[in-house]
Amino acid sequence: MTAPVRVLVCDDQALIRTGFATIIDAQPDLEVVGECGDGRAAVDLARRVSPDIVVMDVRMPVLDGIEATRLLAGAGVADPVKVLVVTTFNLDEYVYEALRAGASGFLLKDAPPAQLLHGIRTVAAGAALLAPEVTRQLVGRYAARIRPAPGTPDDVALTPRELEVLRLIADGLSNSEIAAALVISQETVKTYVSRILTKLDLRDRVQAVVYAYRRGLVT
Repeated sequence: MTAPVRVLVCDDQALIRTGFATIIDAQPDLEVVGECGDGRAAVDLARRVSPDIVVMDVRMPVLDGIEATRLLAGAGVADPVKVLVVTTFNLDEYVYEALRAGASGFLLKDAPPAQLLHGIRTVAAGAALLAPEVTRQLVGRYAARIRPAPGTPDDVALTPRELEVLRLIADGLSNSEIAAALVISQETVKTYVSRILTKLDLRDRVQAVVYAYRRGLVT
């Protein structure tokens, strides 16, 4: 049998933290290996218990979820941990910063239990949890702030078709939408996405979106 996904829950609100842990522990394929109420405790506990994924709040005392995410999953971390950020829509900017810090996705705090469980399983499996419509709203809102000076860099090691796919990813299109737009199969899209992530040394679609905006590939 496959070992259950090991989950660390970090939220400064005890009621929410306990609720998440109860929902997660009730699943045969998931296991809560720790709970904590601030970012510093999350970093320390994660290093001790080695979870597969951390469910991380954004606003917390001592160390916020953004900095904790950067320490656990950011650039240069030798053994990064997958992080799923939980937040509310009025914290869009914090969520964007958390994604830049290395988070693999996010959920709303008031999401139903089924969405929380789906999110944990999705991120634990190595996929990004960022719905296309949320990509458009979140990244689009901060595009002016994060986009560099105009001009496409010359050192992007992608083919014209791969650049086209990357731009569509950054626009928030799903694989099926990209397939329809380019009149190719979804399997072909998946191949292109995989090549893009490999060539650019990116972990997931979230990082691809941020990369595209930061490199000025999206207009």
